[in-house]
Amino acid sequence: MPKAFHRKEFEPNAPCPLDGIRVLDLSRLVAGNVISLQLADFGAEVIKVEAPDKGDPLRHWEVEGVPTSWKVYGRNKKSITLNLRSPEGTALLLRLVEDADVLIENFRPGTLEKTGFPPDKLMQTNPNLILVRVSGWGQTGPYKERLGFGTLVEGASGFAAKNGFADREPVLPPLALADMTAGLYGAMSIMMALRHREVKGGAGQIIDLSLLEPIFSVLGPQALNYRLTNQVDPRVGSRTHTSAPRNVYKTKDGKWISLSASMQSMAERLFRLMGREDIITDERFNTNRQRVINNDQLDPIVAEYMAQFTLEDGMALFQREGITVAPVNDISQVVEDEHFIEREVIVDLPDEDLGTVPMHNIIPRLSESPGRFRRPAPKLGEHNEEIFGALGMTKDDMTMLKNKDVI
Repeated sequence: MPKAFHRKEFEPNAPCPLDGIRVLDLSRLVAGNVISLQLADFGAEVIKVEAPDKGDPLRHWEVEGVPTSWKVYGRNKKSITLNLRSPEGTALLLRLVEDADVLIENFRPGTLEKTGFPPDKLMQTNPNLILVRVSGWGQTGPYKERLGFGTLVEGASGFAAKNGFADREPVLPPLALADMTAGLYGAMSIMMALRHREVKGGAGQIIDLSLLEPIFSVLGPQALNYRLTNQVDPRVGSRTHTSAPRNVYKTKDGKWISLSASMQSMAERLFRLMGREDIITDERFNTNRQRVINNDQLDPIVAEYMAQFTLEDGMALFQREGITVAPVNDISQVVEDEHFIEREVIVDLPDEDLGTVPMHNIIPRLSESPGRFRRPAPKLGEHNEEIFGALGMTKDDMTMLKNKDVI
């Protein structure tokens, strides 16, 4: 029986901090949808502008016939269909731009211009518009016209070269990490642009958001390290070049536990618990830097100690002694974890197809102005009548445009 989580009901009229902000989301796939999801969760009216025939490709990422990605990333949004290659579609979008606060697009650089929406035209239509241009490599530079999926950026950025084990191939992340990272940067950049506009009295602006730069930024001081050493750090699996011991260790019952002794006091506490006070004064291991250098000798000692405990017994001991450890959980263990359950990290939301669907809760948690679940992920074109009707279009007008494949 699938795990049931705390059920959250939708609150369509609940007040939120971004009430009154209108976002037109022309993007497809993950990065743009992460941007608009963050805004939608906190009250922005996010209108997904989708192609009339198939809509956002996320609608077609299915598990057991269910578009799981769309149900998660499409929540709290509205959907309209619009053929941007038609003159009527172009005109309708420009009318929507007049009253929008934000427009998000992730076409290949130059495509927006070819479609008839160059940035200067959009900004002329609405000088207060915040235009977010998401691309793989950025709007400038030699690679700007290259295809820019997150996978390519994760390889080119240095992430894959750093990820994995030295004796094996570089490893790409098994999820859309570059897109998600860029999406969070994108939502933050919009909030800064809104503050510039609304508090500082500034105008709208264009945000050039690549997938490349956010994923590179999370790699930390690699450029500085390379300048100082002229060396490329080898892949070290679950270890790190900054502290030791740090790894995942197999337990007596075949499970895994993660440990990070990133402070000198924590490392010494661990060694005392192990009954190896000699390690604390050993010149190979007496400082963090020396432990990192000599980790090939230190890590097997820690691994052997960890292997004598079951996961349950080891966790109980290490927590009692104040050692920084955690179990390595897969999703089957996450959904049973008491902390995840009590904090409602996962919630069940109403769903007309499945009854309820579990997904991550709204984050971050604000004490005075929290986000709300306002509506489920929309059907394709579900809000055509509402949005186009507000422009003065009649049902006959919409039927005519639908028959012409405009909407």
